[in-house]
Amino acid sequence: MVRSGSDLSKAAHENNLIIIRLLDLYGAGRCFWCMSQAMKAVFLEQFARIGKALSSPSRLALIDLLCQTEKTVETLVAQSNLTLKNASAQLKVLREAGLVRARKDGKYVYYSISDEKVAAFWSNLQDFSSRQLADLQVITARLVNDTEALEPVDRKQLLARARRDEVTVLDVRPAEEFNSGHLPYAVSLPLEELKAKLKQLPKDREIVAYCRGPFCLLAVEAVRFLKSKGYKAIRLDDGVQEWKAHGFPVHTGSRDTLSAQR
Repeated sequence: MVRSGSDLSKAAHENNLIIIRLLDLYGAGRCFWCMSQAMKAVFLEQFARIGKALSSPSRLALIDLLCQTEKTVETLVAQSNLTLKNASAQLKVLREAGLVRARKDGKYVYYSISDEKVAAFWSNLQDFSSRQLADLQVITARLVNDTEALEPVDRKQLLARARRDEVTVLDVRPAEEFNSGHLPYAVSLPLEELKAKLKQLPKDREIVAYCRGPFCLLAVEAVRFLKSKGYKAIRLDDGVQEWKAHGFPVHTGSRDTLSAQR
């Protein structure tokens, strides 16, 4: 991805000058070992920029939201509980690292991930962290202590059952995230609307709820509420990125509501 000079940080600009200087000094083949070591240090410094950009929980929260869909700064502030000043500062760091991009539409600035590989990287990082960090496993177990809500769901079987209209696949994320990408046959019912529209859900079949991924608690809350009202409900651990990473299709388009369900 090519970025304009205004998007480059001072450190990145200085590194570019270093590379040019090294090529001037060693381009003719003199002291190749010295050049290779110096160049390697410059490359590693560039790689480290990604690590530094992702070293803040606030910036990871923004990445997590932007992996769902493009959002305005105002929406990010509301959904991340960051202040406008803090969110803007964190987005600037992410943009300079090439992880997000921005576009202006009227008076609003919209942010999105710069590439689908960012979403794949974020999903893999979560999976790797859950395998490597015992503390994370303990925290997850304490937050999600309802073992039935974490009942494993077979993806292939779920897709087949949804196709036969034997199960309700419920997307409890905000509607704009559903429109950007959702599981096949899923219907949109954001968590904040669940109580008001509960009677629209059929009680004669199982409900499988999902949200933004394994560490998102929206679906956990939805399942607990549904079960308290007598519904048979379980949580799908996958978000859209995890579902797609396992080779299953993702649909995009306008919001499918319960009233439009077959």
